[in-house]
Amino acid sequence: MQELPELDIYRAMLAERFAGAQITALTIHKKGMDEAAKTELIGHVVGTTVWFVERRAQHLVFHLDNGKRLLVYVPYEAYAFCGSGEKKKDSKAFATISFGDRYVTFYGLMPEHILTMSVKGLEEYMKVNGVDPLDKRLTLSRFVERFSKKRSTLRTALLDTGLISGIGPVYADEIAFAAKIRPETKLQSLNADAWERLYQAMGSVLRDAISHGGAGEKPMFEGDLLTGGYRERLQVYKREGQSCMRCGGTVQKVTAGNRKAFACPSCQELIE
Repeated sequence: MQELPELDIYRAMLAERFAGAQITALTIHKKGMDEAAKTELIGHVVGTTVWFVERRAQHLVFHLDNGKRLLVYVPYEAYAFCGSGEKKKDSKAFATISFGDRYVTFYGLMPEHILTMSVKGLEEYMKVNGVDPLDKRLTLSRFVERFSKKRSTLRTALLDTGLISGIGPVYADEIAFAAKIRPETKLQSLNADAWERLYQAMGSVLRDAISHGGAGEKPMFEGDLLTGGYRERLQVYKREGQSCMRCGGTVQKVTAGNRKAFACPSCQELIE
């Protein structure tokens, strides 16, 4: 699974390994990409140097020295692996970006998930995505203003990528728990105290997840001891029937906006 913390860890690991390195090859392993589009993509990328790597919503953006941006959309079930030396044949691989004898291979992508664009094109492309929850410009007042207009449950709003980007089912449940609010609570019912708790919980949970390796299940490289470290810190997600580590109650599976969620009814308030 890839949500904001996992992608931010990818960004940091890719930048550490490949910032300043030259792309020597781009290989698309799967069929389905238009040949003309593939040729153009490879032509824009091979021979360029990566200046740095950025995370934008559910995307990794490689800033290239020719002014182009190599954009890789990483859906929920996709993942990446960095290695060196001879690449093993893998039927599940979609694309490999090579840097001499080093490489990063992406799995679970579709042809439309990897492309290049100009700086202006990137900004236009990103307009459909919601605000980044860790953006310093997202103050409490702006957060409340943005969310309070939605007539939905708390969890539905957190999963709305047009409203806010990078939060999926794992962190939506963990944020609601940290805020002590049930995920099925209607946004219209939140008072000032609840809004502040939710805002603070969102930032603290996401930052804590990043610092502890996120909840991803696949290591990014051989000997990767960071990825997945946050799974041991999950409070409610997929802990149905287990004791709440905060109050001793029982974590339950609930319904929020026609979707299943995990919560502790004993210490998470259903605000009405």
